[in-house]
Amino acid sequence: MPSAKRFTKAYNNARRISFNDSSKFIIFSDCHRGNNSFADDFAKNKNSYFHALRHYYKHGFTYCELGDGDELWENLTFESIFEAHKNVYQLLKLFYSEGRLHRILGNHDMVYANQDYVEKHLYSYIDTATEEEKPLFPGITFPEALVLTHEETKQELFMVHGHQADGLSYYLWKVDRFMVRVLWRQLQIFGIGDPTSPARNNIELNKVERRTKKWIISNNNRFTITGHTHRPRFPSPGQIPYFNDGSCVHPRAITGLEIENGEISLVKWEIATTEEGYLKAIRVILAGPQKLISYQ
Repeated sequence: MPSAKRFTKAYNNARRISFNDSSKFIIFSDCHRGNNSFADDFAKNKNSYFHALRHYYKHGFTYCELGDGDELWENLTFESIFEAHKNVYQLLKLFYSEGRLHRILGNHDMVYANQDYVEKHLYSYIDTATEEEKPLFPGITFPEALVLTHEETKQELFMVHGHQADGLSYYLWKVDRFMVRVLWRQLQIFGIGDPTSPARNNIELNKVERRTKKWIISNNNRFTITGHTHRPRFPSPGQIPYFNDGSCVHPRAITGLEIENGEISLVKWEIATTEEGYLKAIRVILAGPQKLISYQ
């Protein structure tokens, strides 16, 4: 199946969500939360991420995570990731309990397409202090895509991980997972990454972006947001409406897309030093805000 058909399939089967100008969304992807070992790319930004997530929770945002939230290629089980970043999952649990959490499939957490696996590992957890089973994300499902539809303008925002443009990641993810576990995870400790990943290979990255844009153009310039490549994208009105939220594993910051007041912005959160010498997580606007309707 060519990439165009994979994107179309994801769009047709997407979870539909209505929104309006009072709705607020924060979109992250590619967190790659690991077990806090030397190979955990998320660990270096965990404080920025947690601070940002707490900010969005307090301010009434809905959290959309566009795949690869959990690093289940390098790590055998979700439980080891949960124990390493329990504060994050307790916060995500609050989002979920209020109907403000949507997570979709990425190639690194493709096992979540198996609902039996999700029920076994994500519906509940064992509290190590009391040995009691407690609810985590009971009933959660992982669709392949989301479509936000504006209640008044009927504008659609299509959100998908983006590995649909990468046949190897889409079909042979089990082979990639095996190679990462037995080879690249060990080399990653010494700073050597998987060269087949679009995030580390410009040839593959450009190929993925080119295929994605081609599908967008052939579908009446459909407003599309992806992750996967780790490279942020924020087009100007009149350009191909291909957005990318970046990732949460950049060397010194995390990036994401905010939707608020009918506008979209590309932001980053990073640790900065105040004049008093304290470390503080700060939010920086990289692009926007731009009216969503300007891309209609």
